[in-house]
Amino acid sequence: MAQHRVVIVGGGFAGLQLARDLKCPGTSITIIDRRNHHLFQPLLYQVATTVLATSEIAWPIRTLFRERKDISTLLGEVVGVDVAQRSVSLKGGHTVPYDTLVLATGARHAYFGRDEWEPFAPGLKALEDATTIRRRLLLAFEKAELEADPERRKALLTFSIIGAGPTGVEMAGIIAQLAHRILVEEFRSIDTSSSRILLIEAGPRVLPVFPPALSDYATKSLTKMGVEVCTGRPVTACSEDGVSIGDEFIPSRTVIWAAGVQASKAAEWVGAERDRAGRALVEPDLTVAGHPEVFIVGDTASVRTEDGNQVPGIAPAAKQQGKYVASVIKARRLQKPAPAPFRYRHLGNLATIGPSSAVIDFGKLRLKGSLAWWIWGLAHIYFLIGTRSRMAVALSWLWVFTTGHHSARLITQKETLKDEV
Repeated sequence: MAQHRVVIVGGGFAGLQLARDLKCPGTSITIIDRRNHHLFQPLLYQVATTVLATSEIAWPIRTLFRERKDISTLLGEVVGVDVAQRSVSLKGGHTVPYDTLVLATGARHAYFGRDEWEPFAPGLKALEDATTIRRRLLLAFEKAELEADPERRKALLTFSIIGAGPTGVEMAGIIAQLAHRILVEEFRSIDTSSSRILLIEAGPRVLPVFPPALSDYATKSLTKMGVEVCTGRPVTACSEDGVSIGDEFIPSRTVIWAAGVQASKAAEWVGAERDRAGRALVEPDLTVAGHPEVFIVGDTASVRTEDGNQVPGIAPAAKQQGKYVASVIKARRLQKPAPAPFRYRHLGNLATIGPSSAVIDFGKLRLKGSLAWWIWGLAHIYFLIGTRSRMAVALSWLWVFTTGHHSARLITQKETLKDEV
């Protein structure tokens, strides 16, 4: 009997969960990703802000599945899908045939039609983004130390984060800690505590997916840490010199984008109907209409909850979808009844603000402060892959907690014109 070929495009949370759960006789799995590693994105901002090293939140995909002889891994960039011939096209001319295809290609930054802002306001989706932002942050202080002009120095010490969701809030808190506490004793010509950290949100409040009371707590905590929270005022312009909020221009040589995402082009590859964010509108079993052999999951798919809301683009949602698709494929291969339509189970929202400060929304149970911070930390350590990673992150956090110093403050990338601050 011929092998049933399952091709998974994307080694993120959904793709990895699917590969792990899909163990079925006569089935081979091929994972295709343009990077050779799986990334724990919820902690990516901590790499960007010097708390963690890259190796602590990323693992080679091949290593993760070295004992699974039914799984092959290919390093390549998918550029198209031929649904008629059932093949995936890779950049460089290679093709990979499939019997079942799962597209779990994630999302990219969305600048709401202003893509020209990207060179000046990098987003945070990959390790390369994190190391670029880390480099810009650290170079801003180094260049300010050399700068004699007070206005240019002020611009170098002004950091603007656009978007006040969990990533924006978490980054603003750590940058404030870095500038106002950690670096204060290390520079001689500048006072890093005079740094200005702006958190800019077009909506009426920070952390909009959280209840208003927790949003208010986050705003007060950030303000206490020295972050200027600007809500209800969208960014109207962005350049290498700074940002404009409405009619006000703020000189700022370091700008970070945390405002929005756009789905990958996977929906276009298979001719699926898309929503405004480019996500594929999928069937209740996460397949593409007219193509039951093609599944789309994770940030690439538009999936609705029972009450009609969009399933959030977070790791638990992606893992649940990966697990569900594995059960569907397994049922088909074993000729068993199909599982019931996918139902998302929301586990709650978590966001950290600063040292010993976080907010958690578990529905009826809502927490804030130091207890929420400990729960947030334990939850993230639990979901890391492998004992070594859990220990490494726990030790890094313990070091920061006890000494107040970040250990990943190396400037390692070569300076380019695009990356200049």
